[in-house]
Amino acid sequence: MAIDPLMNNHDPQSNPDSFITGTIGPESLAALEQQLAEHRAHLAALGPDSPLIHRAHVLLDIGETLIGLERKPEAWETVRPLVEPLVAAEAWQEAVEACDLLYRAEQEDSILALGQGVWLGVTYPVKAQTTVTMLTHVVDETPEQADGAAVAAMVAHYIAGLRAEGRERDSLTFLTTQVIARVARRHRGIEDQETLETWIEMYELNDTDKLFQRLGRMLDAIVGDHWWFDRDELRARLPIN
Repeated sequence: MAIDPLMNNHDPQSNPDSFITGTIGPESLAALEQQLAEHRAHLAALGPDSPLIHRAHVLLDIGETLIGLERKPEAWETVRPLVEPLVAAEAWQEAVEACDLLYRAEQEDSILALGQGVWLGVTYPVKAQTTVTMLTHVVDETPEQADGAAVAAMVAHYIAGLRAEGRERDSLTFLTTQVIARVARRHRGIEDQETLETWIEMYELNDTDKLFQRLGRMLDAIVGDHWWFDRDELRARLPIN
């Protein structure tokens, strides 16, 4: 896939990682509190015996709203119990969305949520935008001189091209090329297209087999022995096996 991060055709709707935090004004605070009350009323109306996926959608909405309210520990407590049941139900999209919320909740184990969310997002047919967002979090977490950011950025670019179509594909691949350019700039001070392509070749970032192996080692380093689900069991059920 061609990479030209120096092009100038930015789509203002292209950024999937659009969560913006900051000071909450009185009107926004009131709106978020109202949303929270509505989501909780919806959850109560569903009842405890409702299907997991229905409850999960509402609990994810509650978690998102709590993060907007800067009530991050409460968001963690709301969303954390969802991960294992969603994985067991093969609700991959919702499981990754839960991991994203847990990462953004900024709690002690949020980095574990990031690693596991990336693994699920790359392994299963999760929406391209969601997986790109998770991989961009990895880029942001990686020290400037480390190779891991380049690996995450290139995997995001590959996923965007593979899973998205049409305008979404154009928007996401534009975003990922910009992320790659940013990583190359901070990693080696690269500013031009020719040097960027040389950098990609030098670090074998265009070799997808090696790229995914390197990503796997990164995720093992991030999560260690603290996986919340049995990856071996999940791998055994993959179609390639």
